[in-house]
Amino acid sequence: MKITFENPDKVNGLMTITVEEADYKAEVEKTLKDYRKRANIPGFRPGQVPMGLVKRQVGPQVKADAINKVLGESLQKYIVDNKIPMLGQPLGAEGHEPVDLEKDAPYEFKFDIAVAPEFKIELTDKDKVTYYNIEVDDKLIDQQVDMFASRNGHYDKAEVYDPEQRDMLKGDLRELDADGNTLEDGIEIEGAVLMPQYMKVDDQKKLFDGAKPGDIITWNPRKAYPESDVEISSLLKIEKEQVAEHTGDFSYQITEISRFVKAEINQELFDSVYGTEAGIKDEKAFREAIAKGLSAQLESDEDYQFLQDVRKYAEEKVGELTFPEALLKRMMLQNNQDKGEEFVEKNFEASIKELKWHLIREQLAEAAGVKVEDADVKTAAKEMARAQFAQYGMNNVPDEYLENYAQEMLKKRETVDNLVERAIDHKLTLALKGIVKLAKKKISLDDFNKKVNE
Repeated sequence: MKITFENPDKVNGLMTITVEEADYKAEVEKTLKDYRKRANIPGFRPGQVPMGLVKRQVGPQVKADAINKVLGESLQKYIVDNKIPMLGQPLGAEGHEPVDLEKDAPYEFKFDIAVAPEFKIELTDKDKVTYYNIEVDDKLIDQQVDMFASRNGHYDKAEVYDPEQRDMLKGDLRELDADGNTLEDGIEIEGAVLMPQYMKVDDQKKLFDGAKPGDIITWNPRKAYPESDVEISSLLKIEKEQVAEHTGDFSYQITEISRFVKAEINQELFDSVYGTEAGIKDEKAFREAIAKGLSAQLESDEDYQFLQDVRKYAEEKVGELTFPEALLKRMMLQNNQDKGEEFVEKNFEASIKELKWHLIREQLAEAAGVKVEDADVKTAAKEMARAQFAQYGMNNVPDEYLENYAQEMLKKRETVDNLVERAIDHKLTLALKGIVKLAKKKISLDDFNKKVNE
């Protein structure tokens, strides 16, 4: 076998592999002998099928498979041995005639190879990058206290409906005819639940202002929810397709008014949020625990923004890179054949931008000694689970539960790939925080969010 590699412009490579009969002959003979032993052909005992018949039946396919195998192994070995920074996968050389395997060897195969551009990126303590510290102020803590109080709230009975409160009505719903009487065989629902504050039209909302148990309100669901067949079908307990048949008025006799009441800031709330084992006994300690939790949650946001700023800084430091664009577009088209060339043209620039950062990140990670182990991926899964529970105010989820949740996440291949990327970013961020000079800057959460969305 002979392999040559041409790379005149540094990014577009052409690999030529010449395969001789000796390169694949032994593999073909071994495969044919194995097949002969297993072949079940009428008229012949197992293992006694003439080799000539075996070759006629499967010889061409066995030969093609053996050549493909030796091609793949040889190409990959050459790439690794010669440390060629290949992007994506090799493509059959454009304009190269398909190889006719029915002819005798040697066979010449040509592959287009996309090569990563050469560059060097190094960050030291001479490189200064802004690190934003989000201030956990009283306003932020107050918002969190209010959120916990709302999540742990309950409903009490009320005598009068107040649109400014989160009042929930319960009553009997009846469909009316054109004269305002109960429609014969019309829809009737006992114990129907309404929250008028969520109606889309003010005129319909106001019909319920000041209502009391026993009052009968005449209203129109179609007018209240003009663009939401789903809400109407759910309320009337009918199929969405039937909504158009019920556009008239309904009566609603209120039987009960329930008013949402936030939980009191007391021991019960402290224990509900953080568990009795946390030992929180007063509001001061509760607020301190909230501040600590917020700081931990916001640190991940701070780190994320820091890595984005490192990315921008590093990309500017590296400058423009030359990529084998035509070859990468061919590759992208091959991987998205169902979407076509328009998709490639629309998304190519963004793809190159991500590829540039990927190459920079690889160098930074290698220089910082970042290696991701199985334990890092599992930790990333648990942290993702913890963050998801925290969004719903669940801050005292047992570690055993997080462990089980993480194990389920790790069963999905696409989730694992995402977690590996998160683990790399996390370890790289920690490493870079100790390498570059941090220009620390305090910032409010509102200003930080504006910064992120710039």
